[in-house]
Amino acid sequence: LKGTLTAVESFLTVKSGPEGSCVHDGTWKSAVYGLADQDNLRKLRKKIGYAPVPVVGAKLKRRGLVFYNQEFKEYSIPFMGSDGSVVKRSQRYLYTELQETPVQYGAYVNVGGLGSVIKLMFAGVLFLLLVKFTFGRYLLTKYTEFFSARRFTKKGPTQKQVTNCFPSQFLNKFFVLVCFFLAEPGYVATPIVMVQAAVSLLEDAACLPKQGGVYSPGAAFSKTKLIDRLNKHGVEFSVISKPEV
Repeated sequence: LKGTLTAVESFLTVKSGPEGSCVHDGTWKSAVYGLADQDNLRKLRKKIGYAPVPVVGAKLKRRGLVFYNQEFKEYSIPFMGSDGSVVKRSQRYLYTELQETPVQYGAYVNVGGLGSVIKLMFAGVLFLLLVKFTFGRYLLTKYTEFFSARRFTKKGPTQKQVTNCFPSQFLNKFFVLVCFFLAEPGYVATPIVMVQAAVSLLEDAACLPKQGGVYSPGAAFSKTKLIDRLNKHGVEFSVISKPEV
């Protein structure tokens, strides 16, 4: 890119195929226990006491809990996964260790029309209330299919659901950067990413951080050829213009 990149917003879009979509309940349990433990996570971060990474350029404004996305013509909400925290950790490393310009980041997911928003808000409030209590977490993990409207099951997706899943897109708002999964993202594309990351560890050792420890993917692989490897194996990153979107 020409100039200095100072801020990125990403919008995740996932479409299911004619067989519908389903996720194994291991992911559901991770969400249940992760949210239940978020207060302890805040205490640990506060105890570590990292100095804030400087803001370069205009400060990226946080969007609302629900907003209509003019670019995609549907409603969007903040993405509740760990992406934001992981990216911030990567940017801290790139700034402090490699003196690169830190990039602000906001993660969002497109959820569809107003009906989808209402359903999601009702389910989200119920979920957040139940994870606060031991009995609530028991109910959520014991009766996963009921509370997730069968989006999560103990068996996971069928072979047809995996095979016929529409690709998902991960788009940045401005340039536009697109990460396009040519296969089902959870059970097909993820193993591809893991294998290619392992290949990078073996073949790009000189490009990895010099000291051992726990690193976020952006910190560990930023100087390797991982993106090139993924582009050749069905997880494509490309920069396109808005009309092409």
